[in-house]
Amino acid sequence: MKLITFTHNRQTRIGAVVGDEIVDGFGDSALPSLMIDFLSAGESALEALQKLIDAGTHRLPVAEVKVHAPVPRPGKYLAISLNYAEHIEETGKEKPEYPTFFNKQTTCVIGSGEPIHRPKVSEKLDYEGELAFVIGQRCRHVPLEQAHQVIAGFTIANDVSVRDWQARSPTMTLGKSFDTHGPLGPWLVTPDEIIDPHNLTIKTWVNDELRQNSNTRHMIFNCYQMIAYLSQVMTLEPGDVIATGTPSGVGVKMKPRGYLKPGQTVRIEIEGIGELCNSVVEEPNAIECR
Repeated sequence: MKLITFTHNRQTRIGAVVGDEIVDGFGDSALPSLMIDFLSAGESALEALQKLIDAGTHRLPVAEVKVHAPVPRPGKYLAISLNYAEHIEETGKEKPEYPTFFNKQTTCVIGSGEPIHRPKVSEKLDYEGELAFVIGQRCRHVPLEQAHQVIAGFTIANDVSVRDWQARSPTMTLGKSFDTHGPLGPWLVTPDEIIDPHNLTIKTWVNDELRQNSNTRHMIFNCYQMIAYLSQVMTLEPGDVIATGTPSGVGVKMKPRGYLKPGQTVRIEIEGIGELCNSVVEEPNAIECR
């Protein structure tokens, strides 16, 4: 199932993508409208949505809705650094002994089709195409062999990075958390549709130039190891997003540097999931205070 968050007629809710249509979760008034609430409801919510899919009713053309990130405001957004051998090699750093995580502040999250802002304070704007997964149930101290059970689904992430701000702090958080620098989407694919999350082709284009071309089998720490590790520290909750690292080919390591510029488009494709596409624009002048 491909779970989606969208807005239609000024109402935001969840649904399922079938071909070029959305099965509108609004067709079952018992279904939660927010993705985190939907995931928290567990199997009963999935079964109710599947009944709507099977009924063939409550359909909307994808072209007629506004698509959002599948989890527009996750409770946590954690990302792992240096998790592909070829990316470690291009950075010149050492392979980590343990998984190393940083936070992306959740106000950075946007959906496919929304613009990435090049910030006024830096021109060192970079892309990182990544597989991400979303937690589906509240959990702590998850054994490695059971970690697959707590994943609600998989999506695509662009861990947009402002490299000079990233370098200013050992935590990297500020350089990873600018507004609009957390594209996710276009939807959340449930695990039953992903045969092996650790054998998926991942590619990133800037305009028509292929910049990244790898496979998730090259991860150092896989998705299940990440869950087992993180859940020793904190309670993971429905809707939490975990990005699994980027392969080689990032702009900062190109010669000359391949930083993103306004007018360019970043397109990330992961086998079995789909395509996340965002254009780059200058950060608007407007100051929003409310």
